Amino acid sequence: MDRNLKRSIILDNYQNANKKYISDGEEFTKINTRNVSCIDNLDIYIDLEDNIIKDISFEGEACVISISSTNILINLLIGKSKEDALYLIDNYLKMINEEEYDKEVLKELLVFDDTSKQPSRIKCATLTANGIKKFLENN
Repeated sequence: MDRNLKRSIILDNYQNANKKYISDGEEFTKINTRNVSCIDNLDIYIDLEDNIIKDISFEGEACVISISSTNILINLLIGKSKEDALYLIDNYLKMINEEEYDKEVLKELLVFDDTSKQPSRIKCATLTANGIKKFLENN
C-alpha cells in the first residue's frame, strides 16, 4: 500500500472517527485501555450478546495511531462472532510483531503493517486490540 494512502487512511480515522462516542446502557461493558507511558487512555464500550459483537464505541484521549487503529479495528469487529473477532485481533497483533499473518482479514488495518519499524508506536497501535482480546478471552 502506498505510503500517502496509508497516511490518508490513518488521518481520516483519527479526524473523523465514526465510533468515538460513549455508548451507555446496561448491555455495554466498559473496558479501560491505558498506556501509562503516554497520554493514551481510551474507554471501550462493547456489547457482546450470544457471542456476537453487536456494537462497540470508544471515548478518551490518545495519539493519532491509537485513535486511528481503535476506530478501524472496532469497525471491523462489529457483527463478528467472538471467535472471528479473536482471529482478526490475533492476526493484527502478529502483523505488528512481524510474524506470519492472514492479510485477508485485516483490510484497512494493513496501514499499520510497518509499525514495528517505530517500536515506540507498537503500544499505541495495539492498546485497544489487547484490551478487547483480554475481554473476549475472559467472557
